[in-house]
Amino acid sequence: MPDQPRSLPGQPSLRYLKLEAKRRLADGEFSALHDAQVAIAREHGQPSWAALKQVISDQSERESHALAQLRWAIARFREAGEPGWTPPADEEIREHFDDHVLSIVSPEALIKSITGMASALRGELVVTSLAPLGVRAEIGGLEVFASVEAEPPHRFTGLQGIALGGRVTDSRAAAPPPARTLGDAPGWAAEIAESMFGELGLAGLVLAGREAGRPPAAPAWVLAKGWADLGRGEVLETSHRFPASGISALVTATAVLRLVGDGRAGLDAPANDYLRTVRLADDTVTVRELLSHTGGVDSPAPASMIADSVPDLVTVTGPVIACGGPRGEVRPSNGGSAALGQLLADVTGSPFTEAAASLVLRPLGMNDSSFPASAAEIGPPAVTCYNVTPEGSFEPAPAKVCTLPAAGGLWATADDIARLGAGWSSLLPETLAREVLTAENGEGRTALGWFITPRGDIAMNGGALPGSAASLLLRIRDGQLHVMMTTRYVALDHIHDRVLRAWANHASFGPQP
Repeated sequence: MPDQPRSLPGQPSLRYLKLEAKRRLADGEFSALHDAQVAIAREHGQPSWAALKQVISDQSERESHALAQLRWAIARFREAGEPGWTPPADEEIREHFDDHVLSIVSPEALIKSITGMASALRGELVVTSLAPLGVRAEIGGLEVFASVEAEPPHRFTGLQGIALGGRVTDSRAAAPPPARTLGDAPGWAAEIAESMFGELGLAGLVLAGREAGRPPAAPAWVLAKGWADLGRGEVLETSHRFPASGISALVTATAVLRLVGDGRAGLDAPANDYLRTVRLADDTVTVRELLSHTGGVDSPAPASMIADSVPDLVTVTGPVIACGGPRGEVRPSNGGSAALGQLLADVTGSPFTEAAASLVLRPLGMNDSSFPASAAEIGPPAVTCYNVTPEGSFEPAPAKVCTLPAAGGLWATADDIARLGAGWSSLLPETLAREVLTAENGEGRTALGWFITPRGDIAMNGGALPGSAASLLLRIRDGQLHVMMTTRYVALDHIHDRVLRAWANHASFGPQP
């Protein structure tokens, strides 16, 4: 059981909690559905399932601006492609999406993207987490995240749909080989891999972790399940490299923090004081704001994020990186991470890839990690990433690299990502390392290079590229960490939930504070 009640979202879904109870029953955590329901109720501070249902009923009256906008999007686009449906005009789109979103994605591209989800939007909407300005829901095989402005008309500041996965029909995935392991993988990790592999419809999955209280140099455990390449029948090994996507930004942030610790850059100095190759449109955005994603720095259009090779940064962002977003609000920014990568290069006088390697990768022993400049440089032993066709078959995702290496260009083994999660703080002065996970802005708690979950107990980083997803979770109080990497772009939240429950239910994870 968790060490304290989990807080309910603003308008939780009873149906989702019922499904969670059934999943936990199927996983063997409980012998009866009633017992699973009672356990969930107690985890949320209620004495019984009936009491939890009443709380949810009471809270369901609360309104959410984010849910209202999401319902508009569903109603407006669910019939896309059907006879008589007409796409919204620019004016209508601008009534529902803020200017910052539309500076990154044009109305035409936005309409095309949402239209592509029309069949999913015809499904039943299941709200899993709700607040006035944010909603997380499931519909038609997608997990949807939406956020809106605080002020009327509460336009979208973000809208994303990620495949929940699902069983596939590809016969090559019908009988996965036995899992490969490195180190002493806990039993719960094997159970999660076994159930999630089929539930999410994966070709390859790797989990890794380090126990609480162990020194950074202590070896991680790694568990790999599935295939590195279906066409060749190549079994996935713990030594295979995956796209590490958003975790790349953590390497970049850690390298910049080393410059701060050495006195070569100032957290609260304007980033433009150090940038030479490109500049930010706003001269007042600080290094701290770039690290905490609170500087309002724009991201390039998603279509420009992948290519056959890495171009010059100016080719992707232009000589001046726009800063059209709100200051002080945490918004993940690939443009901000790219600016940090260029700051690193400009201050050290070395290319970003060499600066990141000398300041982070080599000191932490991340010897199987790199930032390839082209698809040809990825090289073995690397996984093949996959998309899934509407018929349920795996097809290889085109071999591409991220055009912004500092934001998403890292390829690494799960063991190396665990080294990063365990060792980043050892590279910094103690006071700076503490500040990384305890920093605050005007809106409350944030972090430098990490994102903090709403409860404030987990720091995380991660992201996705076509055909892959990766994440790193770190429990702040004791350093317990977990790595997840897949060769299909799917939402990892269900794996996250299972891991956090395993952490709560196994008390043998090292010393407790």
